[in-house]
Amino acid sequence: MGVLSHLRVAEIGSSAATSYCARLFADFGADVQKVEPPAGDPLRRSAPLTPGGQSSWFAFLNFNKSSIVIDAADPDAITQLAALIKDCDILVDGRDVDCAGCPSIDIAAIRQRRPGLIYLEASWFGRAGPYAGFAATDSTVRALAGLVKLVGPIEGPPLLAPDFQTGILAGLWGFIAAACSAVARMQCGLGRSWSLSIFESSIALSEYVMFEGGACGDVMHRIGINRFWPTFPAGIYETKKGWLGVTTGTPAQWRAFCDMLGLSELRDDPALVLSPDRLHQMEQIERQFRPRLKTRTAQDWFAEGLKRKIPIVPVPEISDLLNDKEKKQRGAIAHVLLGEEEGLTVGSTQRLTLTPPLRGGKVPAPGEQQAFANTKELSDIASASLGGIDAGRQPLQGVRVIDFSMGWAGPLCTRTLADLGADVIKIEAVQYPDWWRGVDRRAAYVDGQFYETTPGFCIMNRNKRGITLDLTRPRGLALAKQLLAGADIVVDNYSVDVLPKLGLGYDVLRTVNPRLVMMSMSAFGTNSVYRDCRAYGSTLEQASGLPSVIGAADGPPVMSHVAFGDAVGGLNGCAAILVAFIHARNSGQGQFIDLAQIECMMPFAAPWIIVQSIGGAPPTRYGNRHPQFVPHSCFRCAGEDNWIVVVATDEDMWQRLAILIGRPDWATDASLKSAKARRGIEDAIEKGIEAWTLTRDADQAMSELQAAKIAAGVARLPIDLLKDPHLRSRAFLQEVERAFVGWHPQPSMPIREGVRPYAIRTAAPTLGQHNRMILSRLLGQSDAEIAELAAEGIIGTAMLSEGELARTKKES
Repeated sequence: MGVLSHLRVAEIGSSAATSYCARLFADFGADVQKVEPPAGDPLRRSAPLTPGGQSSWFAFLNFNKSSIVIDAADPDAITQLAALIKDCDILVDGRDVDCAGCPSIDIAAIRQRRPGLIYLEASWFGRAGPYAGFAATDSTVRALAGLVKLVGPIEGPPLLAPDFQTGILAGLWGFIAAACSAVARMQCGLGRSWSLSIFESSIALSEYVMFEGGACGDVMHRIGINRFWPTFPAGIYETKKGWLGVTTGTPAQWRAFCDMLGLSELRDDPALVLSPDRLHQMEQIERQFRPRLKTRTAQDWFAEGLKRKIPIVPVPEISDLLNDKEKKQRGAIAHVLLGEEEGLTVGSTQRLTLTPPLRGGKVPAPGEQQAFANTKELSDIASASLGGIDAGRQPLQGVRVIDFSMGWAGPLCTRTLADLGADVIKIEAVQYPDWWRGVDRRAAYVDGQFYETTPGFCIMNRNKRGITLDLTRPRGLALAKQLLAGADIVVDNYSVDVLPKLGLGYDVLRTVNPRLVMMSMSAFGTNSVYRDCRAYGSTLEQASGLPSVIGAADGPPVMSHVAFGDAVGGLNGCAAILVAFIHARNSGQGQFIDLAQIECMMPFAAPWIIVQSIGGAPPTRYGNRHPQFVPHSCFRCAGEDNWIVVVATDEDMWQRLAILIGRPDWATDASLKSAKARRGIEDAIEKGIEAWTLTRDADQAMSELQAAKIAAGVARLPIDLLKDPHLRSRAFLQEVERAFVGWHPQPSMPIREGVRPYAIRTAAPTLGQHNRMILSRLLGQSDAEIAELAAEGIIGTAMLSEGELARTKKES
């Protein structure tokens, strides 16, 4: 029995986002009932297909569920659906994306009768705003979200990654909304109703560069394949055998990288200390280190990087993942049964150690009930009274989180918990503050307090309280333990040995607080043979298998983001915590979560893992084309570096597109009705579309295409999102005031209970901002004791410079 086996989930409509959301519940034993029409969910026909003709994408989204077929033409269809919903705890609704023949139902009336029901509705863009009602696909949404234009060769076109990204991101957000509602329902008996924007979900990946661009000016442009502002090198490079992912984020890592390659001249050049400075000399630098990398294999360099603490990693092919014994042992690669075919897929990435997820499973045929579907009686929460409940109470209000994380992944996880109402206390040290405050420790940077102005830190740490504690000192450590004794959750994304060496490992903390949920967010996992690997979000993407399916068939593996893995790791971490916390609330038992962030990236390659595990052939790389849709590409528009993604998803959309671009002969040509037939003249079709788009501004082209109900999205830069009319109309960007920064925009969550998003309560804390409040109110320290802690350097409010830190180390 899984930890969520007490829950029943009904899934209606056809949407990758809602399917993945529901599958995350199934991973932990929830009884998920998927409603399909007699012909099956349209996603059952999505490419890539297995040798037996089954959709590997559908398989990944739906194993361990049961299927119920309801025919909308049946007079009893509404009665059947109402009976299903009557007996469920959570209703996940993807009908706005694709109704898939689901009968119409009155959700408001159902919730009136069932106030304990948790309801999640997903749509591409939300119910209101300029983009509401747009025809959309995964690629057009990613283009609008700023996730396409910066990828690819300088001259263009921007490179499209394969589909399946928006569904996974939005599915995680949907799960977070529903799971936190399950937590809240334990206390008040009431469900919640959420709307989920798939478009806004994708902005979790672009929000960092959006605000960096806003602070630095329009400095972000496409700078080549496997190159991204503001970090260099952070790409994929050829070696003697295999490809190597490289990221050098800090001055120390850059020096170690140069030392490893014997490039002392580059190492000692003061103009190359910081990554943004190196961007100005990319070509010259790469000319020096590319030949050196080709002298040894990717595995050789990886072993060397581990010794030198450099974030470098071999870039695997899909076959490498299938043969990875460690990933199989951890359940990251698991068995899946698709009818008569048996293969391997990506298993659950939420690695709870006490209440682990199911390992793999079976994909239901239409109408098939899984043998393990639970049969528990619905709890009496459905009749809970609305009286006496604070309707404005956020779902995680009253939950305390201790945040030891830095950078992006961990802070996004804890920011999401904070946004949902948790009291998050962020612990830093003046000696080693969050590195996203800046890695520049030179006196001018520190004395000018520029570490208080970095956009990334300000975005990821809102709604939190901040304290500084030197955990290497006995008094600092004791105060941290005191905080942890009264906490519900603790998160860290340090290297795996940091907290255990300080005496803050889970084996110690569970004796201090048995109900504590503790999560470690490492690259490979705490017990991996590669547990000491340093990693950034770019490293996680490089090691995930995803780059091997992006780009041209004869080209290198291609990264699609500067730090893809950070946001994905953060959202998976949040999802894992909520599952473990539901268990803790039910049982009083805490547990350890061993989140391997590379595994969190693997779902994006899952369809190809399934196909290759069954058929043996490596995946086809389509570049900007698509295995199912013709046409599907990124087209140049009028002006400088302006592009639009255009897709025809079915015969009717193809005919409308052909007429719009002035080719009615194509529209009436019966031989071009199918995508397979159009594949034969795909070059000509693309030239015809681009001849049309070149005469129009990108937004004008999108307007005309969408007016004809053709899927299209302007390839926007992340900075463009600050002025996006749709986001503005939905109040997605909120203005927040903070010391050192002033008023600045912050992104909202893509999940909302009402018309407007949750209000951001507080700006990110300045270093040690809440020292006195927390030390006195929560830890009982007197004014004299607090003054003593400051005098000893155990707490503080100013970051130490490189020189000050060196002196402190000598003195200690």
